[in-house]
Amino acid sequence: MLERICWLILGLVIHLPPFIAFFRPSLLTSLYSVAAEDPNFALLHHRAALFGVVMIACVWAAFDPGARRLAFVLTALSMISFLIIYVVYGQPPSLKTIAIADGIGLPALAYVGWKAFFA
Repeated sequence: MLERICWLILGLVIHLPPFIAFFRPSLLTSLYSVAAEDPNFALLHHRAALFGVVMIACVWAAFDPGARRLAFVLTALSMISFLIIYVVYGQPPSLKTIAIADGIGLPALAYVGWKAFFA
């Protein structure tokens, strides 16, 4: 049960909010402080779609043990790569909330990874 809850937290709490920006692009400005006129806005819109892939993988993994290893790899790449990039680029204040959300999700990620590969 705890494993399923962790997957749902990773999917619905961590990755669903940025995925919503795919359908409501105006959220990209509030999430990333990037104006719609900025050429990077299109990349962030695409990034929102990729969050949908991660979110779907996490929800799928919550109910299908066969999906858990791949879902872990996708989710770990999403969260850990962002945190590394955030640090490398000097912890931009505009991305702090996202870094905090990913940081809060790391214990759940570690747990589901352990369960997927070692339990």
